[in-house]
Amino acid sequence: MADQLSAKDWLDQGLETLAASGFTALKAEPLAKAMGVSRGSFYWHFADIGAFHAAILAHWRDVAAEQVIANLEAASGSANPLPRLLRGAFGNRPALESAVRTWASVDPKARAAVQAIDRRRLSYVEDLFRANGLPPAVARARAQILYWAYLGYALSEQKLPKAKQAAVLDELLAIAAR
Repeated sequence: MADQLSAKDWLDQGLETLAASGFTALKAEPLAKAMGVSRGSFYWHFADIGAFHAAILAHWRDVAAEQVIANLEAASGSANPLPRLLRGAFGNRPALESAVRTWASVDPKARAAVQAIDRRRLSYVEDLFRANGLPPAVARARAQILYWAYLGYALSEQKLPKAKQAAVLDELLAIAAR
């Protein structure tokens, strides 16, 4: 199996491990054990753990921003993708988001990655509001408010029953549409 593993396999396992166990678990030996391979397979794809961490942060950006945006754009056609974006963002427990932000609290490279993804996401949501005819200052303010709401949700320990969560999301969508 080790011969068949790609760098992406390691990165996907890394994101799963990060979400489940935090950034301190992003080490070659435990990852290799979880994947049922030797550490040599890890080092075939990554020069060292630092290179792996950098690749994990880039992969997170791709998964948590770029792929989300591309999928929204492809699925939306001429419809406003904002409701779909919000339903997706608030539709699951974002353990990975919380784990990366915890990592960013102690690591400058992770912090830079978080800041970059924050800018990308905010810019995209602001562009959605502007495409709907809002003036730039209003679009920027609404994007920031929605993003703060998402971050609060992502970092919150409080879970809501599905029906209540759906009602809160409906209200958030109504606020965004005003």
